[in-house]
Amino acid sequence: MIGRLRGRLDYRAADHVLLDVGGVGYIVHVSERTLAALPGPGGVVSLYTDLVIREDSWQLFGFLSLTEKEWHRLLMTVQGVGAKVSLAILGALGPEGVSRAIALGDWASVKAAKGVGPKTAQRIVLDLKDKAPAVMAMGGIAGGALPADDAVLEEPATPTPTGATARGARPSGQGAAVADALSALGNLGYGPGEAAAAVAEAAGKAPEAEASALIRAALKLLAPKG
Repeated sequence: MIGRLRGRLDYRAADHVLLDVGGVGYIVHVSERTLAALPGPGGVVSLYTDLVIREDSWQLFGFLSLTEKEWHRLLMTVQGVGAKVSLAILGALGPEGVSRAIALGDWASVKAAKGVGPKTAQRIVLDLKDKAPAVMAMGGIAGGALPADDAVLEEPATPTPTGATARGARPSGQGAAVADALSALGNLGYGPGEAAAAVAEAAGKAPEAEASALIRAALKLLAPKG
């Protein structure tokens, strides 16, 4: 299974790019948000990938972070959600936005994505809400544009097994803060669902907050009212 590709971007289309990796061209389908973040032809990029095999086709889907990739995989487990709808949701909300919307049960935000009706949006939130904490804790492990002279172009094209890039990786930035906040709330006895919802709301209000600030804000949200 191909888990990540790094190479030179040959061309960009409306919903996919062609990556030259060691002389082999890979067509990789991406969301609008991911496409907008990539450089023009000739730029060097790194994308986490998911290979979907069907009877009549093999398709690669590319993502800027492991969080985005994992949400894509989870979204496609929901009845009525295929790759096109999953990329539309990720393109509209981004992985952090998907995490917040699902953790908070905000199906209206999910419905805002092209091709997603209210029943499908509600089903997504219902089916995936309990999985939000684990995905939120993955944040911050990212690919994307690389320097033009990146040494990877000298390496042979050796596909990375799916999931291998996540082993031993430590989230950074807000991803690390969210992971630490979720862990702290879990140690305090809060359930994964309520902890994820509180941390998601706190992170949405203060995207640059450190773990300690997120924990304090989440505890205030979780405190009994009245």
